[in-house]
Amino acid sequence: MLSYVYFGTNDLAKAVAFYDAVLAPLGMERCVTGDPEWDRVSAGWGTYENGGARELAFWVGKPYNQQLATTGNGSMVAFRAQSWSEVDDFHAAALAGGGVCDGSPGLRLHYAPDFYAAYVRDLDGNKVAAVCRGLR
Repeated sequence: MLSYVYFGTNDLAKAVAFYDAVLAPLGMERCVTGDPEWDRVSAGWGTYENGGARELAFWVGKPYNQQLATTGNGSMVAFRAQSWSEVDDFHAAALAGGGVCDGSPGLRLHYAPDFYAAYVRDLDGNKVAAVCRGLR
C-alpha cells in the first residue's frame, strides 16, 4: 500500500540521532540511497533498494520547498512492533532522546483487546507511535 512516508525536520542531525535510537528497538535500520545530494538532506529507515524500485521506508529531511518544517494536525505514523517490550523500548528511547510523551505504553481497549501502543512527539512535533497487535 505504501512506498514511503516523509516527515520534514528543521534539524536533520538531531532528527537522525533521535530516530536511530527510537527505531532500533523495532529492528529498523538506516537505508541509504547512494545519491549524495539526497542523502545530504534526508535520512531513511527501512528498505530502499534498486534505486528505489523496492522501497518501504520512513524518511525525515528538509522540506523540498526549503521552508520551515511544520507538523500536521491529525497526522501520525505508526510503526509495527513485534512485542510489548519493543513498544516500551521505543517509548523510552523517544523520551530519552528529547521526545514528548503523547500516550504512555499500554493497551488501548477502545481500539481492540490486543492493541498495545505508545505515542510520542519527535523533536519537530511530529506524532509517531509504536503498535503491537497481540498479547505480550
